[in-house]
Amino acid sequence: MKAFILILPMIIGFIIDIFLGDPYTLPHPVRLIGTLISRLERYVRSRFKNLRTGGFFLALTVIFLSSGIPFACLFIAYKISNVFGIAVESVFCYYLIAAKCLRDESMKVYRAILENDTDKARKAVSMIVGRDTDVLDEKGIIKAAVETVAENTSDGVTAPMMYISAGGAALGFLYKAVNTMDSMIGYKNEKYADIGRFAARLDDLLNYIPSRLTALAMILSAYLLRLDGKNAFHIWKRDRRKHASPNSAQTESVCAGALDIRLAGDAYYFGELHKKEFIGDDIRPPESEDIRRANRLMYCTSVIVLIISAAARAFIFGGLL
Repeated sequence: MKAFILILPMIIGFIIDIFLGDPYTLPHPVRLIGTLISRLERYVRSRFKNLRTGGFFLALTVIFLSSGIPFACLFIAYKISNVFGIAVESVFCYYLIAAKCLRDESMKVYRAILENDTDKARKAVSMIVGRDTDVLDEKGIIKAAVETVAENTSDGVTAPMMYISAGGAALGFLYKAVNTMDSMIGYKNEKYADIGRFAARLDDLLNYIPSRLTALAMILSAYLLRLDGKNAFHIWKRDRRKHASPNSAQTESVCAGALDIRLAGDAYYFGELHKKEFIGDDIRPPESEDIRRANRLMYCTSVIVLIISAAARAFIFGGLL
């Protein structure tokens, strides 16, 4: 019974996400975390002469509030009853998992390309990538969408599930807070190099194991989906370190190999050219269907990780060992 209570919220949360996705019309905890980060950034810039110290203060404050509040809510909810606790934690897990949102946003790019509307496709992809998109042609837009789905399979779906497995939704929110800070202030440019340094390093640390486990699950998914599983493993072994981040190329390399396309390469950020190595081989040019293939790969990988994470949580914390 204890094992069942432990794993049910994660499973329910994943299922709710499949059908509903992010509730754009309702308050979202991750958006609230983003607002907190923005306000603390302004506070730190106005009050701290040393922005590295200020960035450390910012990160600790965001982590404490983002995980402490959910922990308190769950503690009270489970004190009331297990049923109420499961209901509250299921909603929290739903907020932490972003598979449908990732699919929906990337499919907007896919549909715009089918309509031969490059400007619309650029606008759609700009909503899910951090790079400058006004210089991208159709192939560049497709590559950007596929890379985002591949990378965020870990960041947005499987890594949160792994942290939920390890410590419940409260630990999942801690991970999500760090990941959100990295996406907002973790840039290596003049504006954010100091204030976002601690958050970026912590995000690298928290994603180190999840990104690699996700890559292995994605290789298995490539075989199950009858994509190029052999090449997915080959490109992962060869190109998994071809990124400034120690983690991002893990799943990008698998996806590139599974789809037999070449990803990454030079990109512009805030008008500045960043030189990047290519990931994968240029076996064929990217096509719009690759966005759909990447999403199928993402969902299959997510289900595999969900099963493994739920089983691990049940055995380790449920007293079934």
